[in-house]
Amino acid sequence: MDTMRAMLLDKPGQPLRLADCPIPTPGPGQVLINVHACGVCHTDLHIIDGELANPKLPLVLGHQIVGTIKGLGPGTLRFKVGDRVGIPWLGGTDGTCRYCVRDQENLCEHPTFTGYNVDGGFAEYTLADEHFCFPISPSYSDVEAAPLLCAGLIGYRTYRMAGENVENLGIYGFGAAAHIIAQVARHEGKKIFAFTRPGDKAAQAFATRLGADWAGDSTQSPPEKLDAALIFAPVGPLVVSALKATRKGGIVVCGGIHMSDIPSFPYNLLWEERAVRSVANLTRKDGEEFLKLAPQVPVKADITVFPLERAGDALEQLRDGKFTGAAVLKIN
Repeated sequence: MDTMRAMLLDKPGQPLRLADCPIPTPGPGQVLINVHACGVCHTDLHIIDGELANPKLPLVLGHQIVGTIKGLGPGTLRFKVGDRVGIPWLGGTDGTCRYCVRDQENLCEHPTFTGYNVDGGFAEYTLADEHFCFPISPSYSDVEAAPLLCAGLIGYRTYRMAGENVENLGIYGFGAAAHIIAQVARHEGKKIFAFTRPGDKAAQAFATRLGADWAGDSTQSPPEKLDAALIFAPVGPLVVSALKATRKGGIVVCGGIHMSDIPSFPYNLLWEERAVRSVANLTRKDGEEFLKLAPQVPVKADITVFPLERAGDALEQLRDGKFTGAAVLKIN
């Protein structure tokens, strides 16, 4: 039996281990992907830490996958062997629930998530539903494209949830998603106010280099009131900080899949028609729109590359804020 290298999570709280696993066989409507690169995400940490319950175990993490198709399951029609595709977090839906039929497939009652309840891209091969794969622009290398599949897509959905009438945009947590969407916002003429961990001068300098009009600690008030704030750090108290910085009628959008508890706050921070909302997952429409827009900006992610066997190191460096931008595993 042909085998592949994969980094396995046996149980939350345990380190990933390198293993030889059978190369999977594609079923109906599936494609077999030879993985070239896979981004590393805070959601992977939430799974490892047990904050996202009931993952498939043992599990291959990773949901920002770029690779080429090596095999087709029965009935596969959209792609051919040799096509390069990207695979995002949303790996499948039932297509029939009330949310799917209302064009809200990101809220599907019976979803499949890549690298959570099906194996992902921290491996040499993986399977994917052909209907949830995206063609990748030739203007991006495999490593360059990987962060677009989650940091980019979730960042884009979060940004669009802020609405059209935004001039002053606050971004809390200047990591992978933030540094990508800041480029889109700058391209569209927004003023950007970047908020980082207190004392993180490197991240503030990084934000300024990417065009932020102001960068400071998350404990600080910006020099101008915000029309909208995007929160990418999984830190509940930032919601209160963002509300304080947002003008009347503004919106605070929480872009993470997990966040620590939001502390109580006085009603006057929410009053005057301010709003707080969350973002859940993504839709294929988000993917199509963003992957068309990204080369036009052009979006260029700042990337730190790790080999497959150092996936655990990449995750811990992400946890500790040891690099700016995004981390990507280069596999084949």
